[in-house]
Amino acid sequence: MADAAQPLVLRRFGETRRSDAWWLTPLAVFCGFSAFIIYSTWAAFQNANYTFGPYLSPFYSPEIFGDSPHAWFGPKPAAWPDWLPFSPALLILPIPGLFRFTCYYYRGAYYKAFWMDPVSCAVGEPRKSYWGEHSFPLILQNLHRYVLMLVMLVLGILAYDAWKGLWFTDPATGTVSFGIGVGSLILVVNVVLISSYTFGCHSMRHFVGGCRDLLSRAPLGTKTYDCVSCLNRRHMLWAWCSLVSVGFSDLYVRMCAMGIWSDFRFL
Repeated sequence: MADAAQPLVLRRFGETRRSDAWWLTPLAVFCGFSAFIIYSTWAAFQNANYTFGPYLSPFYSPEIFGDSPHAWFGPKPAAWPDWLPFSPALLILPIPGLFRFTCYYYRGAYYKAFWMDPVSCAVGEPRKSYWGEHSFPLILQNLHRYVLMLVMLVLGILAYDAWKGLWFTDPATGTVSFGIGVGSLILVVNVVLISSYTFGCHSMRHFVGGCRDLLSRAPLGTKTYDCVSCLNRRHMLWAWCSLVSVGFSDLYVRMCAMGIWSDFRFL
């Protein structure tokens, strides 16, 4: 005889029969995200100490307007309102910020840590309905595939910044020569980690697969899809490593610019 259907049990918030420390992962994600958001917001509004020699903080790259030699179009426009805070980072950070905010891995992580929907498997939630991502505001998550194109441009500029970080100007003679400093390696590693995260993106797999729902109709797309899937299998790892690396890259440049840290030169 078939077992009788069991009635659905609605648990109170946080109620569970689990005996393991299920709350550790959401707590760690909450602390990690909160620390990065607080630091990056503070750093973005500083509008200072974001460049040191050939190094440019990835928070401020590309520097469209600014006071450093890295600025594309010179200082802040004269038409900029005095009451509106200005920082080169505020013109750029929304792009990678929106990309990470709508990332398939990140949204699953912060849904648990901040939205608490779901908190964890078999744990009571604070709400009894599921909004889904077909209505506002969660429908905005669908912007991920489009922001990917902008992020690719920013990633190319970061790679160029890492290349420029290998060329140092002699203050005495003004000559430019190749060199490797600790900052050079940090910027290069940052680009590698961000690339691993970006190219392993779920939307990137769909893009390189030819934007087809059936890969069997695109033999070349199947090969590129499989290639990107190698990075996608460690998407969570790349997501966190790249988040730490971009934050530390800004911190390193900032500490060197403030004279707190010294940039050791290997070559």
